[in-house]
Amino acid sequence: MAVASKKIPAPDRVRIHTALLSVSDKTGIVELAQALVSQGVTLFSTGGTHKAIATAGLPVTDVSDVTGFPEIMDGRVKTLHPNVHGGLLAIRDDAEHKAAMEEHGIQGIDLAVINLYPFEEVRAAGGDYPTTVENIDIGGPAMIRASAKNHAYVTVVTDPSDYGALVEALKEQNGETTYAFRQKLAAKAYARTAAYDTAISNWFAEALDIATPQYRTIGGVLKEEMRYGENPHQSAGFYVTGDDRPGVATAKLLQGKQLSYNNINDTDGAFELIGEFSPEKAPACAIIKHANPCGVATAPSLKEAYLRALACDSTSAFGGIIALNQLLDGETAEEIVKLFTEVIIAPEVSDEARAVIARKPNLRLLVTGGLPDPRSRGITAKTVAGGLLVQSRDNGMIEDLDLRVVTKRQPTAVELEDMKFAYRVAKHVKSNAIVYAKDGQTAGIGAGQMSRIDSARIAALKAEDAAKAMGWAEPLTKGSAVASEAFFPFADGLLSAIGAGATAVIQPGGSMRDAEVIAAADEHDVAMVFTGMRHFRH
Repeated sequence: MAVASKKIPAPDRVRIHTALLSVSDKTGIVELAQALVSQGVTLFSTGGTHKAIATAGLPVTDVSDVTGFPEIMDGRVKTLHPNVHGGLLAIRDDAEHKAAMEEHGIQGIDLAVINLYPFEEVRAAGGDYPTTVENIDIGGPAMIRASAKNHAYVTVVTDPSDYGALVEALKEQNGETTYAFRQKLAAKAYARTAAYDTAISNWFAEALDIATPQYRTIGGVLKEEMRYGENPHQSAGFYVTGDDRPGVATAKLLQGKQLSYNNINDTDGAFELIGEFSPEKAPACAIIKHANPCGVATAPSLKEAYLRALACDSTSAFGGIIALNQLLDGETAEEIVKLFTEVIIAPEVSDEARAVIARKPNLRLLVTGGLPDPRSRGITAKTVAGGLLVQSRDNGMIEDLDLRVVTKRQPTAVELEDMKFAYRVAKHVKSNAIVYAKDGQTAGIGAGQMSRIDSARIAALKAEDAAKAMGWAEPLTKGSAVASEAFFPFADGLLSAIGAGATAVIQPGGSMRDAEVIAAADEHDVAMVFTGMRHFRH
């Protein structure tokens, strides 16, 4: 049953006489306390916050003196008391509330400056179960929510970045805050506790291996407001979830313009793909355009890997995203800057390479400090009308699969390596996906078509165009391996790939017409391997 409102109008301006300061992150708290004292504000505080303020020589009352009860249970219980919550929740213009405050000796609290135990940081650092649980804040969220609910009278600040705005407001308004100011801070406060509880609930689901919890929320912190979304008429913001997985969200922008919505989406896809290729095995490069790879290659050197990836489709690579699995060196950078590129993302960058890239001031250069682990757990989410589709990350790896040869001819060792390479790439191509590969280099990529045969044809055409552009005698599809991220529903797609010159095929299998497809492969003396794992990407 809903609780009725007494319809008491909120005052526009409220003078701050008292403030409760209780923060885990002590950044700027002493300076804020000094500013509040200079405005004549009486300070109450807890634990380490009280110690920091008192050590600075500022007058501050311990919250135990407000509650008449000491902190107990290792500080777990200190602010969960009527004298605190009554002071935060009391409607000052309500006669009954005023009478209750007078009867029970409750003093109003006009400002609450609170931030929470570092649960997200402990979780990201891999804290053990008991330590992570101990860093779940209880009193902090309760006080934040109480203050935010009563924002008609209480100003609540949860982020040290807002201290400056608070001090400035108090100076401009003679120690008062406006209702609009309090409303905005209250909205931010509820968003903060929602994100905090989201992190906790998702951690529990992960720790207890609950794949589909009854309630699922996604939380994030605004990293930057974007100029627009996919298109100029759409608004957008980039939020980070606190996951320390190396990638575009955790990368450092060394130079270049602000990343756009599309840049971030494409760069994420590029770096997730390049994470499939271990830097210990060989340098690798992936070039992405419109969320699809247009060229991927490995080679003895990073420069050669880039040039081989570029050769697959140099036309589409124009204005693309380049992802590397090793330190970007000067020699490779010299090649990259010859072509207009939007973003380069790499684990590390040499000083020489930075100097080269600096000649292109608009070229965004991102450094991540590491590669994403393709086997790591996690979730992905997509909005639909009225709902949210959530799934576990596609962390299936070709190395972990039991490959089954289904044709009369066994693949050669070289063909098998090319099949594995092509399948790693196909995992990151929009469905329907067809990828030709030869000698650790993509030969042609067909992405996002409504029929698989069209993807096979487009990939072959791309290979023919690349051969003409490079002056090769024949396209790299001749003698290549071809990967399909899902089964061939008919033999026609396979026959198209064979017509392009593929001699080995890798696919999940599982079609009602598998026998027909296998027979077509046998008829053309083509080796075929089933993986048993599909990699749809929509």
